[in-house]
Amino acid sequence: MTALRFAPELLLKAQGPGLGMKAAIFDVDGVLTDGTLYVGEAGETLKAFHVLDGHGLKLLARAGIEPVVVTGRDSPAVRRRVADLGLPHAVFGATDKLAAADEVRVRLALDWSEVAAIGDDWPDLPLLARAGFSCAPPNAHAEVRAAVDHVTAAAGGHGAAREFCDLLLMAGGHYARLLHGHLTTLDAR
Repeated sequence: MTALRFAPELLLKAQGPGLGMKAAIFDVDGVLTDGTLYVGEAGETLKAFHVLDGHGLKLLARAGIEPVVVTGRDSPAVRRRVADLGLPHAVFGATDKLAAADEVRVRLALDWSEVAAIGDDWPDLPLLARAGFSCAPPNAHAEVRAAVDHVTAAAGGHGAAREFCDLLLMAGGHYARLLHGHLTTLDAR
């Protein structure tokens, strides 16, 4: 038994055409961060990431759901976070997020119906419209919140990505197994 619960109809939608999504696309600013950009005197950009979100992305990968980062900005902070999480699929500085995501989707040999996406602003709308399941944090732009299948309870940079991950894991039937594994050992399985 788990403490986390999602409505059955939401789980069915997040399940997609098969037994769960095969990939999940994440925006960075406003989703993996709270959207605030800290710019230092020398022009460096600092960003704050939530550890719950990072562990969620690792759990997705462990369950066979490919985490994909597609961001319109490029910064050493984001590249470092992606590298630290060991994510092999990331596009930085994407001026056309749809083209960037589509290239990764084709490389993974997936249909859009097998891909979930979470974003917060207008550049994410083409991905969210095509994804088999779409999500946004509550701090997303109003047009984005209106266009998605689910708006998370947690804000961007404060657990929204983890909530999205947990939902996908539960819909795909992976959540209980992964949770049980963590109750037994923290060693990778």
